[in-house]
Amino acid sequence: MLNGFIIGIIIGFSLLFFIAGFIVKYIIDKISSKNDILKADSIIKEALKKAEEIKKDSLLSVKSETIRLKEIAEEEIRIQKQELNQMEKRLSIKEDNLEKRIALIERKESDFLRRERGLIQSEKTIVEKEKKIEEALKERIYELEKISGMTVSEAKNSLINSIAEEAKHEAAKSIKKIEDETKETADKKAKEIIALAIQRYAGDYVAEKSISSVQLPSDDMKGRIIGREGRNIRALEAATGVDFIIDETPEAVILSSFNPVKREIARLSLERLIADGRIHPARIEEVVSKVEEELSLAMKEAGEQATFDVGVHGIHPEILKLLGRLKYRTSYSQNVYNHSIEVAFLCGIMAAELNINVKQAKRAGLLHDIGKAVDHEIEGSHAVIGAELAKKFGESPRVVHAIAAHHYDEEPNSVLAVLVSAADALSAARPGARKEMFETYVKRLEDLEAIASSFSGVAKSYVIQAGREIRAIVQSQKISDDDSIMLSKDIAKKIESSLQYPGQIKVTVIRETRATEFAK
Repeated sequence: MLNGFIIGIIIGFSLLFFIAGFIVKYIIDKISSKNDILKADSIIKEALKKAEEIKKDSLLSVKSETIRLKEIAEEEIRIQKQELNQMEKRLSIKEDNLEKRIALIERKESDFLRRERGLIQSEKTIVEKEKKIEEALKERIYELEKISGMTVSEAKNSLINSIAEEAKHEAAKSIKKIEDETKETADKKAKEIIALAIQRYAGDYVAEKSISSVQLPSDDMKGRIIGREGRNIRALEAATGVDFIIDETPEAVILSSFNPVKREIARLSLERLIADGRIHPARIEEVVSKVEEELSLAMKEAGEQATFDVGVHGIHPEILKLLGRLKYRTSYSQNVYNHSIEVAFLCGIMAAELNINVKQAKRAGLLHDIGKAVDHEIEGSHAVIGAELAKKFGESPRVVHAIAAHHYDEEPNSVLAVLVSAADALSAARPGARKEMFETYVKRLEDLEAIASSFSGVAKSYVIQAGREIRAIVQSQKISDDDSIMLSKDIAKKIESSLQYPGQIKVTVIRETRATEFAK
């Protein structure tokens, strides 16, 4: 940098002298006389003098600038030397650390080699000991075979057979003892269970399924319904065959009867009497009679509508009336009238797939629950009652048999009977068709957990998927993998024999081994 600056100064002075010479030449050319020449000499001297002064000043400024640049360069060199010294120190420290790590790795490698040699030697020793143990075991087995007169497999089979026989004997004794105890207490226990079930469940269920409620415009209407000395309410009960309950329930009258048709007649009659305002025995009999006629006609029309919807014709008018009565009959909260129509459609679809008589299948499906219209009046199964009614009113033997066999009161002997039974199960089992009491549902889940937990070795059991799967967690110390397979089968068998449930229940046995250690 300094040399470049000096060269630049020299070039500048050269240019300056060149310019001065050019000026002098120009002045000489312009002087035409001696005076002019003298004047030119003086001017040239002055110019040379000024040029000398300028040269001195320039040299001084060059020297001062050179000194300043030299000092700057020396400072930069000193700073670079310091940085180089620091880098050298850091490199030296890193080199020392690297040497220490290399030495540590070499020591560890030597330790690993020593341990590896020790493990190889230990493995050889173990192999030799195993060979000696196998030879000793063979000698012992040979001696035992000589003493017992049996081979190993024969001795094993003999032991297994003796244990199995003993286990069977003990199991038979236990079963006999349990059966004897069960026979002694079964009758008494069954009665207690039935009585307890009736106390806990029957009241709410009967109240829910055998009553209707009629809203009143005001509580003053209760007195008019009762009438003077109770004559109006007695007339209502006599005309309808339904119990009228008037209590503290605000603005309501409760109608109680197991017959849903009579209960509907009483409800409609009472609503008309309240709307009319004339409530006396003669008017009551007139209104009840008129409602009975209208409801009978409505039930017949409902039966005709059902046959029209399904596409079945030629059914006896009395059967149509009974079919219409099913509108007021429920089974597990499912309307029997709608259920019958649904079963008819399902039977028709399956019959079409099997290439059998579709209309006959629909007819049997529509009439399969006809016995429920009168099963509160006639003793016996609704399937048998319905078959007798169908036979009485001219239905074909195949349809009659399908009605009687849809709950296996008779053994099905035709494809039609099997179709009706399957369609009935499908309609009843679809989600939302029938409602299960919450208490019954919870009880079934508790029973499932209790069954799984009753087996030895089960630590915990959980019911999931709304009762469709049960998972049993077993103790790995007590239950092996093979035992887990047998345990899942045993739990499933016990559930099948102990509980009633829709669909199927998946049984999963979970066994795991956990090893725990602490890092200190």
